[in-house]
Amino acid sequence: MTKPLPSWHPETLAVTAGRPDEPGAPFNTPPTFASTFRDGGIYGYGRWGNPTWGALEEALGLLEGGRALVFGSGQAALAAVLETLPVGATVVLPSTAYLGTRGLLADLAARQRLQTRAVDVTDAPAVLAGIQGADMLWLESPTNPLLGIADLATLLSAARQQGIPTVVDNTFATPLLQQPLQLGATAVVHSATKYIGGHSDLLCGAVVTRDEELLSNLQARRTLHGGVAGTMEAWLALRGLRTLPLRLERAQANARILAERLAADPRVVATRYPGLPTHPGHDLAARQMAGPGAMISFELASSALADALVGRLRLVVGGTSLGGVESTIDRRNRWPGEEDVPSGLLRLSVGIEHVEDIWQDLAQALGPA
Repeated sequence: MTKPLPSWHPETLAVTAGRPDEPGAPFNTPPTFASTFRDGGIYGYGRWGNPTWGALEEALGLLEGGRALVFGSGQAALAAVLETLPVGATVVLPSTAYLGTRGLLADLAARQRLQTRAVDVTDAPAVLAGIQGADMLWLESPTNPLLGIADLATLLSAARQQGIPTVVDNTFATPLLQQPLQLGATAVVHSATKYIGGHSDLLCGAVVTRDEELLSNLQARRTLHGGVAGTMEAWLALRGLRTLPLRLERAQANARILAERLAADPRVVATRYPGLPTHPGHDLAARQMAGPGAMISFELASSALADALVGRLRLVVGGTSLGGVESTIDRRNRWPGEEDVPSGLLRLSVGIEHVEDIWQDLAQALGPA
């Protein structure tokens, strides 16, 4: 594999990491479709490892500053992390966070596998009080879908001093905008389905850590539970990663413009975007992130108005995922488990289309001024 130089920037690593460098090798690691390998090599059986996974893991690990393991989905990745905890362990989690995370933890709590404490992760004193006696702190920043900002440095440091493992879901920020391992996180999780893959055509997840014991434990969980990534999905995710810097740069630039316009529009009740000076976490986001990202949440006065907007859109696509090249929008309150989200809130994943086309579509869908 290509040996990266310490001075290389993340944009360069995204292009080069995980590439073969032997004479005569292809520029990119090809998909290896194999369930069984001959004896005597690195790989023995397809559930234990695959060269295509290895290339993606090398690239993600270098970008996040640790060692990565890929899984069949983001949900499989976070489930593997939680499975490392003993029965009865207490997990402190965000009160508003990715629905899959909260749903899985609720299921585990209902079966008395784990105990949970929900806290507002944007309220550092509340989190510090909540982690007393806990066994794991689970964080998101920015949070999904309200885009709250957690003080990662403070919270991770406090948890580390108490010997509490910490996990940060870095899906929204990506390794290009935020590196929680550098701030003291035990592990980072990603839904590579989103920005890393970037084209709405795969399911994949990853965990990145510097803790060798945790890495070994996670690898055992992946092997025993079978939450492995498909070869083609891993190859597509690696291919998507190559253009992540360009895609994210364009999407983020679009998001800044759209957020400013939405915030100034009288038809919009509220706009949540860390890049806006009016966002309560704006200064904190500016300190701990390389950019505010490409996710915007904005509110209309009612669910009926929000649904009507989605129905009038022609370019922006209604759908529940995010992080692709296309702009997508979703009224989150419509989903079971998201009842606490404002009924008129719309989560907008800004794509790489021309910003004026996106804005014209949103403006006409907002209805009369």
